[in-house]
Parts: sequence; C-alpha cells; structure tokens
Amino acid sequence: MMVIVVENAPPRLRGRLGVYLIEVHCGVYVGTQSKRVREMLWKQVVSFIDDGNAVMMWKTNTESGFDFVTHGKNRRVPVEMDGLKLVAFHPEAIQRWA
Repeated sequence: MMVIVVENAPPRLRGRLGVYLIEVHCGVYVGTQSKRVREMLWKQVVSFIDDGNAVMMWKTNTESGFDFVTHGKNRRVPVEMDGLKLVAFHPEAIQRWA
C-alpha cells in the first residue's frame, strides 16, 4: 500500500495521480503500486508540485513497517534518529541540540 498527500498541487499533477491511485479525500491518494510505479509517481510529484508540498508513504520492511519521503515547504520534516525515521516540527530546534 502507498499513500500520497499533496497540498497546493496543480490540476495536471492531481490528474496524473488520479490515473494510478484513488483520491479518497482532497489531495489524498491511495493505492497498491509496484516500487517502479511508486518511484515514477514520486518523480512526477517532485517535477510538477511547483510551490506546493507533498508526502509519500509506503509499506516496507523497516522497524516501523513503513517509510516516507517529503518534498516542498512544510513545518514537518523527516529526521532520522538511531536508525528510526521520525518527524520533527521545528527543525531549527533540532539543529541547536546537535
């Protein structure tokens, strides 16, 4: 299973995602695609998102059982701590601790 969430995405990108995934809520796309299709969709998201932002999550064999990537400006950013990928709300605060 994979999920892509987009905000402020142009209609051409939303239409493209709708070809491969089901839009279950405005900007939330869900589906079961192969790794190859997932990577192709993410390349298109990064290419066409413009000023918007996006996150893609998928089931995988990690400690948490999933992995994710983000693109664009967002106050939530992924950080890796002790091999576990987490989300930080204020990345500047984490930089001060390091």
